[in-house]
Amino acid sequence: MLQARWSEMFPCVVARASTMEIISSGMGGTRSGSIQLMRAELQVLSPLVPIREVTFLRFCKQHADGLWAIVDVSVDGVLRPDSGTGAGPAGYMGCRLLPSGCIVEDMQNGYAKVTWVVHAEYDEAAVHELYRPLLRSGQALGARRWLASLQRQCEYHAILCSNPHPNHGDRHEAISPAGRRCMLRLAQRMADNFCAGVCATAAQKWRRLDEWRVEGAGGRDPAGGEDKVRMMARQSVGAPGEPPGVVLSATTSVRLPGTLPQRVFDYLRDEQRRGEWDILANGEAMQEMDHIAKGQHHGNAVSLLRPNVSTN
Repeated sequence: MLQARWSEMFPCVVARASTMEIISSGMGGTRSGSIQLMRAELQVLSPLVPIREVTFLRFCKQHADGLWAIVDVSVDGVLRPDSGTGAGPAGYMGCRLLPSGCIVEDMQNGYAKVTWVVHAEYDEAAVHELYRPLLRSGQALGARRWLASLQRQCEYHAILCSNPHPNHGDRHEAISPAGRRCMLRLAQRMADNFCAGVCATAAQKWRRLDEWRVEGAGGRDPAGGEDKVRMMARQSVGAPGEPPGVVLSATTSVRLPGTLPQRVFDYLRDEQRRGEWDILANGEAMQEMDHIAKGQHHGNAVSLLRPNVSTN
C-alpha cells in the first residue's frame, strides 16, 4: 500500500509513484478497507516504449485470516476526461487500468501464495512495432512481469538481511559481510539510475537534447526511417554516488535476429570478454574480485571487477 515500498519492490516496472490522497486509512487499526488515490509511471526498459502514466484508486481488503486482496482501478476518465487512452506528454502513453491487482495468501509455512491479475487498456499505436508482441504477451507490463519482479526482490531482500557469502573461495575474504551489503545497495542504486536513464522518467527531470536515426540498427521505425538514438541530459545535484554536474544519456534498442536472449546475457556478463565491448576495459579482460549471488538464478548476482594487471 505504501508507494515507497511499492516502487522499491518493483524497481524495473514502477518508475515513479506518489499518493495523492488517502481517502480511507482502513478499519479496526488495520489496512483492511483502506482506499488511496495514487499516480504512477510504469516503464518498459526501452526508449521505443513510452511510459505509461496512470492515476488510480487502490483498495485493500482482508477477506479472511491471512488472505488479503489489493485492487487498482483507473480514475483517469473521471478526474481527467480528456485523457482516456490518448496521447499524453511527449514520451508518455495513455493507459487505463481496469480492475487489476493481487491476492496474497499466507500458507502458514513461511511462504505466501500470490495471484496477480492485470487488466489494462493502452494505445498500441504509440508503441514501436518491435515491442508490440512483447506487450501483448504480458511479459512487459502484465502479471508475469510483476510476479517475476516480486520474486527477484524477495530473494534480494533475503540476501540483504542475511550475511552474503562469497562464492569463489578465499580470495574474497577481504570484503566483510557489511561491505557486501553495501555493494548490494550500491548495485540497486546503479540499476535504478540505469532504468531512469533508459526510459527518461520525470523522476529525474531529463531534458531531451536530440534524436537521430541510425542506419543498420536492426529494425525500422513504423513511421519510416531507421531506429532512433535518443540523447538526454539532466543536472546532478547531491545525488548519492554521483558528482555534481551534467549527466548525459544516449539510448537505443536494436534487433538481433536469430540470437537467443540467454546468449546475449551470458556474453555481456562474461568478464573475460568485457574488453570486446566496454571502452573502460581498454580492450582487455576484467578480473572478478567479488561475486555476490542475489537470487536462485546463477546470473542474478553482483560482481566487483577490475582490469587485469599484467605482470612483466
